[in-house]
Amino acid sequence: MAVRTATTTGWLLRGNDGRLTAYAPVPGGLLRWTEDRPGGPAWTGPERLDVPGLEPYLSITRSAEGYVYLAGLRRRPHDDGRAETDVIYATQFQSGRAMTQWRSIGTPHGGDWEKAGRIGFPVAAVDGVGLHLYFRNAGRGISGRRQDARGVWGPWLDLAGSKVVESGSAAVSADGHVELVAPAPDHVLRWRQEEPGGPLKRTPDTAVKSLPGSFSSVPAGEGRVAHFWRTEGDSVLHARRGEGSPVALAALGGDGSGPVAALRTVLGGRERTVLAQRADSGRVAVAVYDGDGAVDASWSDAGEECAGAPALASDAQGRVVVAVIGPDGGLRVARQRGAGPELELGPWAWV
Repeated sequence: MAVRTATTTGWLLRGNDGRLTAYAPVPGGLLRWTEDRPGGPAWTGPERLDVPGLEPYLSITRSAEGYVYLAGLRRRPHDDGRAETDVIYATQFQSGRAMTQWRSIGTPHGGDWEKAGRIGFPVAAVDGVGLHLYFRNAGRGISGRRQDARGVWGPWLDLAGSKVVESGSAAVSADGHVELVAPAPDHVLRWRQEEPGGPLKRTPDTAVKSLPGSFSSVPAGEGRVAHFWRTEGDSVLHARRGEGSPVALAALGGDGSGPVAALRTVLGGRERTVLAQRADSGRVAVAVYDGDGAVDASWSDAGEECAGAPALASDAQGRVVVAVIGPDGGLRVARQRGAGPELELGPWAWV
């Protein structure tokens, strides 16, 4: 069977020592770049970390302690022509150091390789208890497992749902609630913890034809999670916060593709959400979003080409950092300049 690919954002994260690390999946492994010191500007990398059978996709999340968790799908061919598929994960406890071994949580389909081969890419989130991994199962619902406070994996969970197209995205609110969204043909499904550490429960669907491969989720203000996706046909970006209906970001139009990177940060003394996307020009564009249904400034061309989706993070000095993987596979990084209410980026550094 052919190797599957998917685009994801969230691949630039700050570790517990304040250094940023960038991760890029490649067939059978990943590339890693690490800041030499908190705040840069120098980086080490790329280092290639071999993970035999890893498909070129990673879902990456960070705990409150700064531990980074990576999850993906592993496919191992056998002599009879079949391929064994399972969900695997690893943890990086210290920036630039060796990661843990990649461990498997299997799949809910046991030894049925045909069904296991139809599962979606995993979505990772970590709350105050432990790591959560969710994905579309062979029956086109959502399955998952979660760790307890000791790091022990619990039983398989069936979150139900039907006609799920792909696994979607997830995030944890500032007050510790995990939220998950996933696309179906005519609506977006959503699950949420009613209390931190509790089970994920289904909430009302959002009636919209969303574009698979365009989902991302980030913490928003007031203990909420913001979910972003594009609508089918026109690729217009939409946002959903809390219990309200999705709001079209009218200033965007249809000139972007893939998932949007989002970062909640403080600009000019106010909490704002910075957005970055791959524009139709192939270059990264950025904007600032307040969460009230309007983009405050026009999307601006940040002047660098990117392959796949861009990523956003705050560095050790509190500056917004925009990162892209260039067409040549190299890392490009631009940092916030100044402390005004608008986002001004300095020059791009080629790592």
